[in-house]
Amino acid sequence: MNQTVMLAIQLVLLGAIFYFFMIRPENKRRKAVTTMQNSLSKGDRVVTIGGIHGRIHSIEEEVVTLINDEGQKWIFERHAIARKVEK
Repeated sequence: MNQTVMLAIQLVLLGAIFYFFMIRPENKRRKAVTTMQNSLSKGDRVVTIGGIHGRIHSIEEEVVTLINDEGQKWIFERHAIARKVEK
């Protein structure tokens, strides 16, 4: 009986460590990225998940049109924007 209780405590501690070091930080990161993607506006400089830099030319519901320095337009899904570039 004593070994069973110790095993249960160890499993609970392992689960807590797993949650606080892996699951919780990932959820916080995902929430921050979603908030950033929902706050995008025309003129923001951004980087896509593929590493393409550009300025937002237009935004629709789930589609973002970027324009690069040479004037080329690229169309991406909103969730493909990885981060904003601060000026």
